[in-house]
Amino acid sequence: MIERRREREQDQLHGRESISPRKRLVVRASLAPMTDFLVKRDDLRQCRIAESDVPELEPGQALLRVDTFGLTANNITYAVMGEAMSYWDFFPAEDGWGRVPMWGFAEVELSEAEGVDPGTRLYGYLPPSSHLVVTPADADGRGFVDGSTHRAQLPSAYHRYLVTGTDPFYQPDTEEMQMLLRPLFFTSFLIDDQLADEGLASRGPVVFSSASSKTAIAAAFMLAQREGTQLVALTSPRSAEFVGGLGIYGRTITYDAIDSLERGTATFVDVAGDSDVRRAVHSHYGDALAHSMAVGVTHWEEIAAGSGALPGPPPTLFFAPDRVVKRSKDWGGAGLEARVADAWHPFCEWTSGWLDLARGRGFEAVQRAYRNVLEGRVDPKTAHVLSL
Repeated sequence: MIERRREREQDQLHGRESISPRKRLVVRASLAPMTDFLVKRDDLRQCRIAESDVPELEPGQALLRVDTFGLTANNITYAVMGEAMSYWDFFPAEDGWGRVPMWGFAEVELSEAEGVDPGTRLYGYLPPSSHLVVTPADADGRGFVDGSTHRAQLPSAYHRYLVTGTDPFYQPDTEEMQMLLRPLFFTSFLIDDQLADEGLASRGPVVFSSASSKTAIAAAFMLAQREGTQLVALTSPRSAEFVGGLGIYGRTITYDAIDSLERGTATFVDVAGDSDVRRAVHSHYGDALAHSMAVGVTHWEEIAAGSGALPGPPPTLFFAPDRVVKRSKDWGGAGLEARVADAWHPFCEWTSGWLDLARGRGFEAVQRAYRNVLEGRVDPKTAHVLSL
């Protein structure tokens, strides 16, 4: 099946396959209704399914059929920060509801866009839906960017859709790992890059909250390969054994034992977003804290508790698209992509030794997985691969 798909992709890339207008009408008439998994924007625990007709395509548009997508705590961050960072705006939904952005694979089902052929398999930013209408721009053999008007003011790092046949990351047998870990890994690569670039990786220990999260693990995996870097994991008692067994952190500490850490220069990478943990770390290190990097909100319900002035440097939001812009200027887009791909393959191989995949299909499976991740009920060595 994979070989047939790859042969078809090559046909499309080289213009050997097309679809007639009459066949296009027949195909569209046979499409099932469009299905969306919706979340209440002001109450993330409420979710439902909605069905509608597949939209008619306008000239220059293409219809993607969403195949599979990954679900991790990273997606919960998108929902929690949906208003503040405009994540809800990527895939608009009816008033009061949102489509939580995911990363995964899709195939072009219909196309009215030049250079984008039906059947092409793509990797990119997707809604938890059965279909997505895009307006491809700058299409070539590597993929395209979505030029839809509503995305024009949103961060460009999320706009690109990559053809699997020419993607340096892509390997058919690691699709599930890619949709789960690739977006997290990209963020982690940029965290590692910034800490090294600013000399923070070698200025005392780098302390991670939510050290069992995939983002923290990937960043720690790369930092651990840098000479002289000390890594400290902060985690819950439930995850302490797992985190300690990864072999990448030099020391694993539960949240109630932060005071046991040696005082001195340190850098805090806050993936949890838990203000009580943040205050404990800042209070412990005080002015010796060299930098406090705010990355995620895996402890999403604790984000507002205990807010106020903190000892030491104020937390600085790490926004991956800004770092992408900087390194794209420094290295060029292809150069950045090549560096990330080179770092990705050994991480993917290492992760396959401990990551368990939980697969699910249909609304009930997606809802169950979403709620379990939202409530923090998922084992840190487990990740979800889903489809509607």
